[in-house]
Amino acid sequence: MDRMIYLAMTGAKHVMTQQATTSQNLANAHTTGYKADQVSFRALPVVGEGAPTRTYVVDNTIGHDLSQGSLQQTGNDTDFALASPGFFTVQAPDGAEAYSRDGGFAVDQNGLLRTRSGLPIVGDGGPITVPTGSSIMIGADGSVLATPTTGADRTPQIAGQLKLVNPAARDVYKGEDGLFRLSGGGTAPAASDVKVVSGALEGSNVNAVESLVQMISHSRQFDLNVKLMQTSDQNEQKASQILAVN
Repeated sequence: MDRMIYLAMTGAKHVMTQQATTSQNLANAHTTGYKADQVSFRALPVVGEGAPTRTYVVDNTIGHDLSQGSLQQTGNDTDFALASPGFFTVQAPDGAEAYSRDGGFAVDQNGLLRTRSGLPIVGDGGPITVPTGSSIMIGADGSVLATPTTGADRTPQIAGQLKLVNPAARDVYKGEDGLFRLSGGGTAPAASDVKVVSGALEGSNVNAVESLVQMISHSRQFDLNVKLMQTSDQNEQKASQILAVN
């Protein structure tokens, strides 16, 4: 009886974890550049004497869906998207390199190119600074051009080169802050096969309908495990009553 209760309790616990992951994905269905988390159940054998046939089911994070999200044309000069696999490089709060698909940029009062959440955009030589009073344009290869908006000389000047990277999907993981990093640490080399699209943002690749269906499925699985615990408890009570009568 205790074994059934433990199995049902473990199942309910991990279904709740999956429900939290699905809820997280659904909440970010409209977040620019968001990549859906992927989880699954797997069976783990119980190690120990007298338990060669027992297995427990646990929730396992298997990675993230790095498929391309839809490109949304915005017409904003500081909106950019990636039309190929790869990432923009940003400077994380701890000063290390991190990677993102979010191309919503802005230029701060000091001319530093940042994400709209405030993270500096990293170029081949470090953070990119745009001359004051200039508009920016980013080429398909990641080159940053600054054009003066005042004065007689309106000749575009090269302000820097975005560091675009394209590590293998298995070599990166997504942190709690939503940024990707190399699993083995270090920094990824610049890649020439990553293409930038101006005036657009990449939407989330979360399938909202599929996520809603998953939430309903998780809810039913949780109810089933709770009923198993209740049934096991009722059986134990009846067995105790029979023993007491005997």
